[in-house]
Amino acid sequence: MPRRGAPPSLADAIYRQLKEDIFEFRLLPGDRFSEGEVAARMAASRTPVRQALYRLQREGQVQVQFRSGWQVSPLDFARFEELYDLRIVLELEAVRRLCQRPEVEPGPALQQLGRTWLVQPEQRLHDGKAVSLLDEQFHCLLVQAGGNREMARVHQEVTEQIRILRRLDFTQRPRITATYDEHGRILGAILARRCEEAQLLLRTHIEESKAEVRKITLHMLHSARQKAPAARGGRDDLGSTATTDNNNPAVQHSSS
Repeated sequence: MPRRGAPPSLADAIYRQLKEDIFEFRLLPGDRFSEGEVAARMAASRTPVRQALYRLQREGQVQVQFRSGWQVSPLDFARFEELYDLRIVLELEAVRRLCQRPEVEPGPALQQLGRTWLVQPEQRLHDGKAVSLLDEQFHCLLVQAGGNREMARVHQEVTEQIRILRRLDFTQRPRITATYDEHGRILGAILARRCEEAQLLLRTHIEESKAEVRKITLHMLHSARQKAPAARGGRDDLGSTATTDNNNPAVQHSSS
């Protein structure tokens, strides 16, 4: 781990660039590439490339392929469903704990969330990336405020794993507006200690977001696959061939 205050290493820089390429669908799910191709693109040796790739592998972003290099992990929607289910369980329990707290006044976390989300329309942010970060903070702070550190730790891990899809919810202006409205209603119910109402609002909020990001993801994947041959001569920057047939490696289908 780099020392605090130390400049980022070349491996860190390669890791960040590859992760951004994956998140922005410049590297598509299912695309294959070699360490040598990444090294040539990044003007680096294979050692920092390998370090970056192993870090992405631990996060589930890429997979190593025996004798054929690396592959961007296919999107496993069945797994994302399970992660969203776990997220809902954790957040609903956190809301229950918050509504049953003995304190009369809201704690620092709820006060902070109120200053962010209980604002007039003209004070709302409209930048998708900024709102995405605030949305993550909203849900993480709710769980942290529930007071169980292990729940907060697991919730943070889930948040990291679904970020590649979840951030897409804020690429459309109506979803930003809806997020402010829904977060405001959830907070209002929690502050009034209307537990069942707060839990219902929260569950509906997460379920609607999940459905929306799935639609956006599939649309973006289709658009990226259509553009890839024209933009890259049928091959991506790291040398893999794009495909669009029914066996598309971009999406891993459930066996159930």
